[in-house]
Amino acid sequence: MTVADSHRAVEAVWRIESARVIAALARLVNDIGLAEELAQDALVAALEEWPRKGVPDNPGAWLTLTARHRAIDQFRRRDTYQRKLQELGRDLELRQESAEAELDDALDDHIGDDLLRLIFTSCHPALPAEGRLALTLRLLGGLSTAEIARAFLVPEPTVGQRISRAKRTLAEQKIPIELPPPAELPARLASLLEVIYLIFNEGYAATAGDDWIRPSLCQEAMRLGRVLVGLMPAEPEVHGLLALMEIQASRIPARTARDGSPILLLDQDRSRWDRLLVRRGLDALRRAEELGTLGPYGLQAAIAACHARALTPQATDWERIAALYRLLAHLTPSPIVELNRAVAIGMAYGPARGLEIADTLRDERALREYALLPAVRGDLLARLGRAEEAAAEFRRAAGLTRNARERDLFLERAATLSP
Repeated sequence: MTVADSHRAVEAVWRIESARVIAALARLVNDIGLAEELAQDALVAALEEWPRKGVPDNPGAWLTLTARHRAIDQFRRRDTYQRKLQELGRDLELRQESAEAELDDALDDHIGDDLLRLIFTSCHPALPAEGRLALTLRLLGGLSTAEIARAFLVPEPTVGQRISRAKRTLAEQKIPIELPPPAELPARLASLLEVIYLIFNEGYAATAGDDWIRPSLCQEAMRLGRVLVGLMPAEPEVHGLLALMEIQASRIPARTARDGSPILLLDQDRSRWDRLLVRRGLDALRRAEELGTLGPYGLQAAIAACHARALTPQATDWERIAALYRLLAHLTPSPIVELNRAVAIGMAYGPARGLEIADTLRDERALREYALLPAVRGDLLARLGRAEEAAAEFRRAAGLTRNARERDLFLERAATLSP
């Protein structure tokens, strides 16, 4: 194996195993920053040793063992070795070998619990949204600072600062790396699911830049969702979020033309939808329904399922979609949910009914800079034959979006409607 091959193997193993290594270390040292440093030390050691000795049979275990030894060395250097032995319930006079074995046992305890602790900590509500996003992708996705910066189209130093501030906040506020108590679980789980869905949405409909979609971010969010389903199989909203992401991701092959320009839902070639992802999403939705009443993510997945089950746009059950949006608006009232309900009402009962709802949202502060409000009004006005008004709305939408592909789409719609 060449040096280049070895380095590629190290990178692949790191992407898969880094979260587990960091999670195990974080529980031991109770410091995410230190845990990541120790794991990075193990990565450097792999980059140095594997090209010479070959990739080990169990590379993940090799990284974990190397990181453990680094942790033990840290305890010695910081004069905390004896305290750690006491915390582990060992006699202070035990031989070094016994101490190391005890530390190994502590690190081996329930890797699933370790990952859950890490996930909940990286998505702690004490952190700002951008800090949670960056820290989650770094710790659980194994992405480098440069990769995160490219994904979100922000400067690399900005991402580095967000990650550093997030770690500093966790340390300064002495936030323990542990599972939240039962009373805090719903709120903390909501924060965690929100972070994963934000990652997915930025990939599915990029807010800025030259590309309309970034599939790698969608894939990363779905991977995190599948990890979470494995760790929390009894939580219906965890299954609901995974169902939502997989059904939406099934459309990605049909969402853009060869030149990268967007193709809207009703114009897509549904034969290009990924039927495997559709089946997996519907299975996850079924599991969420079996576990209890659908929450916000489960309801959105049920809406996505209406589209997935329709072989043609004309076969879409828009009345059911409108009813599901009404339930969603009751659970989580928001102007954006109402705007989506306006679209569904317009498709189910005519554009005039939809426009009535959309018009009530024009003074909503949260939607003043939201490009999809004038875009939805433009579509409804066009269907009512009010072409000039519709063109003006699409031009306004083009001026609000920061995504180049979406801007071109809105301008093209405006051009087709202009006299």
